[in-house]
Amino acid sequence: MADITMTDGVQIDLVSRERMQSLRSMEKIRLIIDGVRDGNIVILEEGLSPDEESKLIEVTMNEISPDEFTGIEIESYPQQESQPGLFSRLFGRNPPNKLTVIGPANRIETLHKDENLIRALVTQ
Repeated sequence: MADITMTDGVQIDLVSRERMQSLRSMEKIRLIIDGVRDGNIVILEEGLSPDEESKLIEVTMNEISPDEFTGIEIESYPQQESQPGLFSRLFGRNPPNKLTVIGPANRIETLHKDENLIRALVTQ
């Protein structure tokens, strides 16, 4: 990710699958939280595992401060079961890759979400 200073607008960090695979779980979580704390929208080419998403939410909750950090908004596409079904586990099918969008809770609002589209409003 390159850091670009902008006076107006919203910075969007697009993080590749390869970059995320090279990081350990806590490094991924820090990368995301640090980006969102800076007011950026972070888009992951490949989403987090269910355990990593849980840890991200846990760490975020511990860092919320009304004056500095209001938390995150997270949406994934396509939706993925948090627990794979019996047949998936038995036959070793991997769940589908998912795109994940994460942003500051006070700047991103999900307007619409279905199996084909995530529509969000990002404010200054």
